[in-house]
Amino acid sequence: MTRAGLAPDAVSQRLLDRYRRVRSFTEDLCAPLAVEDYVVQSMPDASPTRWHICHVSWFFEQFVLQRGRPDYQPPPHFDYLFNSYYVQAGPRFERPRRGLLTRPTVAEAYEYRGRVDRAMEELLVALDRGETIGGSEQEAAELRALVELGLHHEQQHQELILTDLKHLLAQNPLFPTYREQRPAAPRATPGPPGDELGWVGCQGGLREIGHGGDGFAYDNETPRHRVYLEPYRLADRLVTNREYREFLADGGYRRGPLWLSEGWATVEAERWRAPRYWVERDSTWHHFTLGGLLPLVDDEPVCHVSYFEADAFARWAGARLPTEAEWEVAARELPVEGNFVDDERFHPAPAPAARRGALRQVYGDVWEWTQSHYSPYPGFRPAAGAVGEYNGKFMCNQFVLRGGACYSSRDHIRATYRNFLPASARWFFSGIRLARDPD
Repeated sequence: MTRAGLAPDAVSQRLLDRYRRVRSFTEDLCAPLAVEDYVVQSMPDASPTRWHICHVSWFFEQFVLQRGRPDYQPPPHFDYLFNSYYVQAGPRFERPRRGLLTRPTVAEAYEYRGRVDRAMEELLVALDRGETIGGSEQEAAELRALVELGLHHEQQHQELILTDLKHLLAQNPLFPTYREQRPAAPRATPGPPGDELGWVGCQGGLREIGHGGDGFAYDNETPRHRVYLEPYRLADRLVTNREYREFLADGGYRRGPLWLSEGWATVEAERWRAPRYWVERDSTWHHFTLGGLLPLVDDEPVCHVSYFEADAFARWAGARLPTEAEWEVAARELPVEGNFVDDERFHPAPAPAARRGALRQVYGDVWEWTQSHYSPYPGFRPAAGAVGEYNGKFMCNQFVLRGGACYSSRDHIRATYRNFLPASARWFFSGIRLARDPD
């Protein structure tokens, strides 16, 4: 029996189980936090954890409950406070001022989540009884699809909770610990110290990219379409801290010709001298992690670099960044396995040992910058209504990242997944895989 006291069929039970699992994991991620950690906003691009946990419940209210349960009444003003950027859903509280909200309290935020959960569980059972508006199977299928979208949306916000929390804790000179860092999860035999970078040749030709099969995908992953690729090579693993330190030692942040014009202007204006969260103490590099301030580990992937830094490093290394089509074609036959948030390490891990002609660290660890601008695929059409604002309206002044990171859920990532960020963004778990043209 469900908590609502009703027995759903197998279809709804699977969705209900997934709903409970995703929602519970959000609260598990928040378990180490004190009340004070929930409410502070460290920069305009970040949001307080309390806002995240309310916003994901607002999403289910706005797009699922108010359609499937017309008798459902959201709390007054919550639709205003916790709408993010959905213009068609109504007015919104200003994003840069979210940290000024002391009410609703954290306790009230969890009461709100509980109320939404109870209503959602009842709805998931009612779907198969024909008790929703219209009562048709088409209506039920559309509502289930919106529930699935809401769950993937919440998994994105789980990533944001950890990303924003890391930025917040890094402002504290005491370098507080979110949770002690766990050893890397068991994976293939780790590579030796100083593991040399290898290259994997990839055939060109007419290929297809984009989502075109069964299973969930965001609208920006569609439609599937053809692209033509010249032959290319990809680095067999991610760029490491050791290699990036060599870039620093060679004056990488002082050599303007390595940088795009806007990147060099940003370096000078922001006084960048190393990746975000790197701290030099007693002539030794450390970096701030969710496990506190720790010595830099040479063979871990470099993390928290912007597109500008990734591009400059690639140029310094005599290489380039891959296009998103090159990345997807090379990755699509590989299993989605790696270092994900499911392992609860919350930090990139060294690459497994090399295998001749095989790519490593394709999924997990860090989001990989590509040189591709985030733009619509040929034939892309956003969905009607407010839900169509999810991705399409951001297709300007952003670059695509691929592969997921150590704070992504394993069942949230796929070869066609397109993340996107501005070129200057550094607070995400973003890193570098190099590409080259054939000799």
